[in-house]
Amino acid sequence: MTIQQLFKTAPVTTLLLISFIGLYIVQVLTGVDANNPSTEALIKWGANALPFTMDNEPWRLVSSAFLHIGLMHLLFNGFAMYFFGQIAEPMFGSLKFLTLFLLAAIGGNLLNNYVTWQGIVDGTGQAGLSAGASGGIMGIGAALLIAALFKISVNGMVLNLKSLIFIMGINLVYGFAVPGIDNAGHIGGAITGLIIALAFAIAHRQSMAAVIQNTAINQIDYLPHYQSEQQNEYHSTYINTPVNSDTPVNSDTPVNSDIGFTSQQHHTGHGTDFDNKTHLNSTHLNHDSLHNESHVDNNSGVNSNVTINPINPINPIRPTLNETLNEKSTAIKPALIWQLLPWIVMLCISIGFMWWWQDIHQQLIEVLNAIEQSTI
Repeated sequence: MTIQQLFKTAPVTTLLLISFIGLYIVQVLTGVDANNPSTEALIKWGANALPFTMDNEPWRLVSSAFLHIGLMHLLFNGFAMYFFGQIAEPMFGSLKFLTLFLLAAIGGNLLNNYVTWQGIVDGTGQAGLSAGASGGIMGIGAALLIAALFKISVNGMVLNLKSLIFIMGINLVYGFAVPGIDNAGHIGGAITGLIIALAFAIAHRQSMAAVIQNTAINQIDYLPHYQSEQQNEYHSTYINTPVNSDTPVNSDTPVNSDIGFTSQQHHTGHGTDFDNKTHLNSTHLNHDSLHNESHVDNNSGVNSNVTINPINPINPIRPTLNETLNEKSTAIKPALIWQLLPWIVMLCISIGFMWWWQDIHQQLIEVLNAIEQSTI
């Protein structure tokens, strides 16, 4: 898939990849080591470091998701983003996809800071730093797992649940097997993605249920009208009473149709033209529904020209297909709560993250104040 095709299919994914690569190039051009950047350089460029992030720089929870530690780290996350993004973004929508990525990255960084802080308090850990988009990517992967579980399709294709579980499993096992991998960030991002994706899936299921119900109602409602229309076409009546040219015609001979119409002829002069005004029999249709003007030529016979407006005696006003669908298409809609559910869940998660950061921040401030007072 070319860059143009990827941008058309998944614009946010394309922009995220460009930002990852662009930031890495700028780092290298400013003197940062391409494969083994220093701690100072990473902190300068926005890495997640507990003393800074949980003190007065919470923006590192987001900036660290765009920063990568070396070329291999960038390539690994870039490929994962390309693979997951071109599927997840068309499925969830660009804005929801971007929000999902950012919240999953923040959730992963917060869990990393929480675990690190608890280790420091217990005396079993020490402060460190983390960077990379892996938390957000794990959130996207977890969201795709939920989509596969709920059988949400992408362009008519359902995701393979076993393949997604296998890919996610490899990432988690790799994180535990290789030292220096931010497992808390991966797990936190995956949990965040699972929660958000559940809201997506529930809202999607409610929407599909409404669509299926509306479709069934439209079909049931329109079929009788369609069948009646087809039957009426076979019962349409037309007057065409040809007369053999060899048969003499005079004004005393009535011309009768085969369908119960009575034809009256009035002589208008000595010529060969007659003005026939044909009226419907009262047992069939109203007198005003038909006007027939016939002209008779003695040399060519009788040719009856009749203009008829067919009327369905059973259902005079018959709705068309478009009218029926337009009337019924808005009959049933998913409740507003289901349409807003993903955004409500993401808003609640955002509020929860702010509270979580504030809680760790307050604990950190209290410990720092206690240390400062003990040294006085």
